[in-house]
Amino acid sequence: MEINYHRNFKNKTFIIWIGFYLVSMMAIGQKASASRVEMEDGFTYLFNGQDLDQWRGNKTAYFIENNNLVVRPEKGGSGNLYTKNEYSDFIFRFEFKLTPGANNGLGIHTPLKGDAAYVGKEIQILDNTADKYKNLKQYQFHGSVYGIIPAKRGFLKPIGEWNYEEVYVKGDHIRVTLNGTVIVDGNMKEASKNGTLDHKKHPGLERNKGHIAFLGHGDELDFRNIRIKDLSK
Repeated sequence: MEINYHRNFKNKTFIIWIGFYLVSMMAIGQKASASRVEMEDGFTYLFNGQDLDQWRGNKTAYFIENNNLVVRPEKGGSGNLYTKNEYSDFIFRFEFKLTPGANNGLGIHTPLKGDAAYVGKEIQILDNTADKYKNLKQYQFHGSVYGIIPAKRGFLKPIGEWNYEEVYVKGDHIRVTLNGTVIVDGNMKEASKNGTLDHKKHPGLERNKGHIAFLGHGDELDFRNIRIKDLSK
């Protein structure tokens, strides 16, 4: 019996391609469905992959690339990108991808001027595995409220993979969930009532409203799926 190997190969290739396509469509469909559920639950997108209309600040170091919000050293990599609006109580969700040794931060309740770690609060975004960070203080590793509350370690995904994080803020209470695990859960004022861990003044502890910001330190990172639920409404 004559076998048309070329045709069989083409058929198999087509079947494999269809398989990949269907799996991709299922993933996109699941993601879209999850997004619809979030939107119905009161979340709104702060970054839609198309523009930075909901943000102000350094739009040179922070820009859009492949529908992601990225920060690149060749364009400065530092400076802050603030939400246009201010927030008090909220649930903030985002995904981020680290590069080796990457350092950034998430400012909350911060004004537009000053070091957000002190005039507001800063949740660390950091590659904990980098050798240069092996001697950091416990309150400096990823997810920690800088100088105030240390985070549990060991829940970041490998470098180059996307991480999912949720930051819940209600009054002075903060909860940080990384890839499904709660790594911070505490009251910021209660944690610092006998003095802050870094032994510095943090006037931002008295603030319960302000901007949310990405805080650049000259390193390369990617962000996506940035959304928020305003709990004060």
